[in-house]
This record gives sequence, C-alpha cells and structure tokens, in this order.
Amino acid sequence: MWQHLWELYARHIQDPGKQPLFLVLVGFIGSFLFIRFSVRMIRRGVRWWPGNVTPGGLHIHHVVFGMFFLLLGGIGAFATAGTHPWLDVFGLVFGIGCGLVLDEFALLLHLEDVYWSEQGRKSVDAVIVGILFTGLLLVGYLPLGVTPDSNVRWGLIGIICANALFTVATLLKGKFWSGMIGIMVPGVSWIAALRLARPNSPWARWRYTGNPRKFARARRREGRWHRRADIARQWLFDLIAGKPTPPGARPTRAHLLAERMAARLERPARPPHDDERIHRLRAARTRRSTVTAGRPRRARRRV
Repeated sequence: MWQHLWELYARHIQDPGKQPLFLVLVGFIGSFLFIRFSVRMIRRGVRWWPGNVTPGGLHIHHVVFGMFFLLLGGIGAFATAGTHPWLDVFGLVFGIGCGLVLDEFALLLHLEDVYWSEQGRKSVDAVIVGILFTGLLLVGYLPLGVTPDSNVRWGLIGIICANALFTVATLLKGKFWSGMIGIMVPGVSWIAALRLARPNSPWARWRYTGNPRKFARARRREGRWHRRADIARQWLFDLIAGKPTPPGARPTRAHLLAERMAARLERPARPPHDDERIHRLRAARTRRSTVTAGRPRRARRRV
C-alpha cells in the first residue's frame, strides 16, 4: 500500500515539479490545525498547555509569527534562486505562515480582537478559500487530462470557459461554497447557477426586484433549504474552530488574565519624587511613634 502511494506521489507531485507547492499546502493545513488546537486549549484553561505568549504582559498574537514565517519563506525562496532542496524547505515555511496569518484574518480586517465572536468566522472562510485555491493550483489540469506539453483541445478549453462563467453566476447568486467547489468539480456550479438565487444576493437585487413571485419563491427556498445548510455549516465550523462566544457571555479565564495584564501595563508609573516623599513620611511616622512610646502615658481625667 505504501509503495503504491509513493508511486502515485512520485508520478503526480514529484515528477511534474509540484513538490514545493504540495509542501506549501501541507504547511498551510498543518499550521491551521495546530493553532486552532492551541487556542482551544488556551480557551479551556488547560494547565498542561503552554498558553499565550505574553513577554512582559504583552499578548503577542500568532499573526505576528505568521508574518515572520511569510517573510522568511518568501525572502529565502528568492535568495536561493528557487533551487532544491531550499525551495521545498521555504515552501513549507511559507505555508506555515499562510495558515497562521489567515487564521487571524478577521483581526486584520476589523482591526480588533474578534477571534471568538461571530465576526471571527471570516477567518475560517479565508482559510478554507486559501486551501481550496492552493489545492486547485496543485491539481492543475490533471483531472481533465491536460498537461503543459499536450496538444490543444478546443473542446476542453470550451468546457473550462463555460465552467468559469457558471462559477461567476453562482457566486453572484450568493452560493459561495457551491461556486468554490465548482471551480474544482465541474458540474456543481452549473446546477447552482441554474437554480434560484438567494434573496440577499446581488443577482436577486438585480433580477428579482421587478418579479415579486420569483422573489417570494427565493425567500421560501431560503427558509426551507439554505437555513438547514447554514446550520450544518455552523456545526462543521464549530467542530473545526470552536463555538463563538455569544454576546454578553462571561469571558474566559484567558481573556480575564489578558485584560488584567493590559490594565497593569497601562497603569501610569509612580514618579520618583512621590516615592521619596512617601519614604520621608514613613520615616517621620516611625520617629514619632518611637518618641511617643518612650513617654509615660497620662491618666485620663475623669469628670
């Protein structure tokens, strides 16, 4: 079995020269799964997991490490002129950086920490789109039987162009995942493009405004089918990335610790002259208490 898998890998990945791109995909998926596991352990407050990186109380997000890996992978690939085996090594490093950066895509988009909110789900969407796009580049023309050195097949080119048009129509109809899967699997976007658009999509605003019956049908289909699909997608995303924190819920121990450390850093430092004044006041109080202790106490006069 392993020999058969190795032959397939050598035939479809190594021989065509796609091993660096394959390592990019491996690093992409591996870093995303690792960092999601890490943040979920931190969120639960597990003691055996290292936790956040907070030197001096400053919480460093993993997007910072991701940008470092991206720079290292990109500059290293150019510096070594794309020679092997350095191209494979820096391809893996670049994929690790892609996973770490896109996992905090929502933070970069909103410029605030929305990782565990509903808005943070945009990071999962960005990661899945990145994985699908990289997988598409890795697969290339192999499923359709075309290689760069083969003869031109006009019928196949026509199918690819038609699939691209159906994919654009599917995306305009608000069916994002059908369009993304249709890029790699021809036929999925064709069916989705021929069906009714979602009522909140650009296609519905352009085409269904003057047709109330079709718009009503789209709304009924949205309530019947798409909401169920959204529930299934929500369940899958909860399984992969964890459930978002509902508004008004009690923050986790990790968030409380980060807030306390941030408040401690933002607290203004006490000026040196205040420390000297407090020290003098304490010394004077000590001398006064010593002198008072040496004097005999006077009896209180009773009236």
